[in-house]
Amino acid sequence: MRAAAVLVPGLLASLLVPLGSAHAGDSDALRVESYMRPLNAAPLDLADLQQSRRSTLSGLAEEAAAQGLLPHETVGPAKTFAPRAAEESARDQPPRREPSAAMAPTAVTLPEPPHTMTKQECVLGLATASIYIKSRYAVCSGKQFDQVWLRNGRPVGTSHFDVLAIGTIPLNSRTLTITYHFTDFTAVGDNGAPSMGITTKGGIAQSWPSTAKYTQGGVSMPFTRTWTQLLGTDTFQHTVYAAPGQGSTGTRADHLAAVYIPNISIKAPPAWTTEPITGGNLFMLPPRWDKAEYLPNAAAGGAATWAVMTPLQYSTAAGAPEREVALHIQKAFTEPGKTQPPLATKDVPGQTADAPLTRLYWDTKRREQNRNRSVYNCQKYFGEDYATSAGYARECDEYPMAATYEGSAQPTYDPLAEPGNFSVMAVKKEDNGAAGNLLGQYYNKNRLLDGPDDGFLVEITP
Repeated sequence: MRAAAVLVPGLLASLLVPLGSAHAGDSDALRVESYMRPLNAAPLDLADLQQSRRSTLSGLAEEAAAQGLLPHETVGPAKTFAPRAAEESARDQPPRREPSAAMAPTAVTLPEPPHTMTKQECVLGLATASIYIKSRYAVCSGKQFDQVWLRNGRPVGTSHFDVLAIGTIPLNSRTLTITYHFTDFTAVGDNGAPSMGITTKGGIAQSWPSTAKYTQGGVSMPFTRTWTQLLGTDTFQHTVYAAPGQGSTGTRADHLAAVYIPNISIKAPPAWTTEPITGGNLFMLPPRWDKAEYLPNAAAGGAATWAVMTPLQYSTAAGAPEREVALHIQKAFTEPGKTQPPLATKDVPGQTADAPLTRLYWDTKRREQNRNRSVYNCQKYFGEDYATSAGYARECDEYPMAATYEGSAQPTYDPLAEPGNFSVMAVKKEDNGAAGNLLGQYYNKNRLLDGPDDGFLVEITP
C-alpha cells in the first residue's frame, strides 16, 4: 500500500523523498541524498551506485514511499487519521499456560500481557513485518536511513543508520514511554556523515477529544544530535502523560484517543547541501487512555494502552481446561458449514483485524438475548436434553460469545447482519466455565472497552 504524505502540525511530511539535482553541474558541488527504507533492506553498495545510479536511486525513492502508517490492527478514532499498514503486524506469542485437566474453571489464569520490550526483541519482531506488537502495552517499529553522498552528481560515498522506536506502558499507568534506539552506523567512501545533523521529533499529532492536554517528560522534543554524538549516546526516551477526566463520557469510560508520531529528519553537514532538511515518520502509534468503571484501576485514575487488536488464545491441548470450547471455535473457523445452525455462507468474525469482535458490557438485555438465542439453537440441534444426554453436565457454548456485539442476536439490532452467522455446540460445563473465565480475564488485563472503539481477535493454539 502506497501511503500518501501526511502533513501534521509541528511534524515533517511523513515520507523521505530523494533530493533534487540543482547543483549537479556546479564545480565540485557536494550533495547528500537521503532515503528512508524498511528496516532490513539490503545495504547500498557504492560500486553499484556508481555504475547504475539513476535506476538504483529511482528504486530507492519508490521503496521510501511505500511505507505503512498506522498498525493494521489499529482500533478507535485513530483509524480516521491516516491509512493503516496493508500488512498485519508481527505478534508475540504469550507465555504458554501449563494445561491441567484437574484445574477448576475459576482457577485458570491468563498471564499478564508484557509491559516491556528490549531492543533485541524489537529487532527480532521486525524480521518479517514493519510493526511488531508484543502486547497492547508494548509495540515497536523502525526504519533504515541510507544516505548517498555525491560530488558533481557522481556517488562518492554512502552512509547508513537504523532507528527503532519502542512504545511501552507500565501496568496501571497513564504514562507512555517511547524509547528511541539509533543503531548500525556505517559509512563508506567520501562523505560528511560524522557532522550530519539528525533531529528527532516525537509528539501527539491529534487527539479525540481535541481539547486534551499532555505532560511530556524525558528528552525535550525536538532534539538534534550529530552522527558522532549519537554514536556515544544512542538511546533516548520521551514520555507522554494524560491526566484523567479529559476523555469522552459517551460510553462512561473517560475515553481519550490520540496519535503519536515519531519523526526523524536529517540535515547535511557544512559544505554539503540538501533541500535543506529531509525527514520522515517512522510509523504512527495510537495510544488510548480510559477510566472505565468496569476495568482495573478505575478508582486510581484508569490507565493507558495502545489501541491495537490482540488475540485471546484458547488451547486445544489435551489437558487445557477450555479444550472443548477451543475445538468448537476451531471448527467454526475451519469448517463453518459443519456447525449449527446451518448456513452455507457462514463466516464468523474474530479471525482477522478487518472483522474483529467487540465487547458488549453495558447492554445487559442484548447479552441476555444473545444467550437465549444460542440456548434455543442448542436445544433445536442437540435435543432438549443436551445438558445431560452425555452422562455429564454440559452447557451451550456459543461463538461469537454472548458478551460481544457479534453474538447470535446481532441481526435483531443490525439489519445488515446475516441471521445464523454464529455457531453453537454442547460442551462440558467445566470447559465452558474455564473459557468464560479466560475471556473475562482477557477483557480486564487488556482493558477492552465496550463498543466499536475497541476490538479483539480469537486465536486457537495447539
